[in-house]
Amino acid sequence: MREHTAPRPGRAGLDDLLIQAITDAGAHIGTVYLLADDGRVLLMDVQLGMPEPIAMSWARLRVGDPVPVSRAVREDRLVWVSGREDLARQFPSAALSLPYHFSAAVRPIHGGGRVWGALMLVWPAGYSLTLSREQRDVIDASSSAVARLLQREADRGEPITPGPRPRTLNPRPARSADTGSQLIALTALNRLPEGYCSLDVEGRISLITAPAADLLSVYTSELQGERLGEALPWLDDPLYEDLYRSAVVSGQVTAFTARHPSGRLVTFRLFPGLTGVTLRVTPGGQDHDPAERTPPHEIGRPTRIIALHEMLHLATTLARAVTAQEVIDLVADHVMPVYDVQALAILTARGGRMRVAASRGYTRQAVAELNGRPVIPPSPGWDGFDATRPAFFESWDELRETYPEAIDPDDMDACAFLPLVTSGRPMGTCILAYDRPHLFDSDERATLTALAGLIAQAFERARLYDVKHQLAQCLQSSLLPHTLPEIPGLDLAARYVPATPGMDIGGDFYDLIRLSDTQAAAVIGDVQGHDVTAAALMGQVRTAIRAHAGTGASPGEVLAHTNRLLIELAPDRFTSCLYVSLDLERHTACLAGAGHLPPLLGRPGEPTRIVDSAAGLLLGIDPEAEYATLDLDLPPGSVLTLYTDGLIEQPGLDLGEAIRRLAARFNPTENGPLADLADSLIEPAALEQRGDDIAVLLLRCAPTGP
Repeated sequence: MREHTAPRPGRAGLDDLLIQAITDAGAHIGTVYLLADDGRVLLMDVQLGMPEPIAMSWARLRVGDPVPVSRAVREDRLVWVSGREDLARQFPSAALSLPYHFSAAVRPIHGGGRVWGALMLVWPAGYSLTLSREQRDVIDASSSAVARLLQREADRGEPITPGPRPRTLNPRPARSADTGSQLIALTALNRLPEGYCSLDVEGRISLITAPAADLLSVYTSELQGERLGEALPWLDDPLYEDLYRSAVVSGQVTAFTARHPSGRLVTFRLFPGLTGVTLRVTPGGQDHDPAERTPPHEIGRPTRIIALHEMLHLATTLARAVTAQEVIDLVADHVMPVYDVQALAILTARGGRMRVAASRGYTRQAVAELNGRPVIPPSPGWDGFDATRPAFFESWDELRETYPEAIDPDDMDACAFLPLVTSGRPMGTCILAYDRPHLFDSDERATLTALAGLIAQAFERARLYDVKHQLAQCLQSSLLPHTLPEIPGLDLAARYVPATPGMDIGGDFYDLIRLSDTQAAAVIGDVQGHDVTAAALMGQVRTAIRAHAGTGASPGEVLAHTNRLLIELAPDRFTSCLYVSLDLERHTACLAGAGHLPPLLGRPGEPTRIVDSAAGLLLGIDPEAEYATLDLDLPPGSVLTLYTDGLIEQPGLDLGEAIRRLAARFNPTENGPLADLADSLIEPAALEQRGDDIAVLLLRCAPTGP
């Protein structure tokens, strides 16, 4: 390792230190990240060897992001990634964004009592499974030298701060030798039958031989300084761009075959280096060096590119999954067609026994056989067992060697066990099963390992959501009335329909209060929010209304008292409410509303009336709010309907129009059962995906006796 000489001032010195670190450590890519002033964002200041599109996509990182650079700074330690599978295990989302084979080390840059940023070095895949002592010394010395430079420049009043985009270094040979050296090299290469191009890390052509130009049917002057895909439109394809980036980032020889517009095939072989790539161009199918024989990619898109697209799409869609079955359904939709998987399942363990949390492709009998079965231990002779690492079995015989007691209810053959690990703790296993032997190549293993991380995160969210949702539902159901009082002269029907599973819980409530033998009060409302707090507050509002109703207060006074209490209990929550007092002897009602939907009044054979209840402010806004009342006649046989917005709201539909549509289909019949009428009202809404719950309360004054 060379001693670090005193660097030049400012950015030039930082560039020198980065180049020296890359050279001394034997790396081929290096970057320096600097912390922004707020200490929460890492910005890439300078880099060497990384294609610009990749550099730009990783130019800005939050310290809390699940990526190697952020973890190194966050935990103040060196982070080592040995390869693509290791990256997929530790950082699944990063592995999907960088589906290339490389190893990397990231060390925080700290000195003078502060963290300045991070130094990252990248090596070709397979370079080393671990860092050597010499490499660690280089990384330590380089990061310390960078810290001293940053401290010195800050002390001089000229701190180095990252610019709007990363600076890309591109070391070049000495200018005095450029012309002669290039001419000699070009003359020598022109004597060879195959063609050659020299490209920088951005894919720009700096040198092209005459045979290469002939094979591509272009003039050399047309390609100098141009990107290959821009100069040759038939190579302007994300597939070829991805293969080029793969060669640069992974440091591995890569090859592909493309079809020239004339119809003939042309094979390109990419040999990467520190400052770019040498491209060998030959007629399609020709391979002059058996020692380097690597089957070119077929014309079209290799499975890896398809899989990458599908995994990125899956990562986006999994964010919407809120149940375990939704997780497995989304994974199945994206993974089964790409990898030809016949069955998937998520298994968890409880009390030493397996439980199938969700499945796709397995028969009911298979699920029944797996459910409740004791957890199968691996063979005692299987060294290095790690429950947090994926396991791939290419045949049933191979699986039985590891798990002698394993069962195969659906006669599957190969399988992959993907542990679902969050915060270092296994929470389950995703099983991918194939009905025939299957060879897992390195790309597939890495992608499936990254997939396990995505499933684990989504499954954990779904599990936490289920617990929270069940708690809220239990709380809400315990606060709603289990039965309503029977009052002579009053027929009633109530319905409550929770939101569609997977949606948040609501705060809808209803109640019927017996005030005397001939008087009653009905109430319906909706607490703002869709959480446990809304459900708990709903119970408090019901209790407050009951307490004030029993004092003989008018509907307006009941709402006013409840409003003041609500402001004290939850000043940031609002509640809509409709309170109705009923005089069953006189067949009248008195209403007061707080921002709630107008009730409907229907009589057999007559148009339904939308009752304008002159609704006041929502409860919880103004402690001095007053609530006007409305007197209403309720002739015998008439039906008064109270409801919440979950019954009528539809995307894009005006609220007034929605209420009119509900009134149009509200048709009470003479002495018809109210239960049937309530069911007919909620049935259309209950069959749809709903993000809100539904409460309905129907009241009918019975005809007076003879």
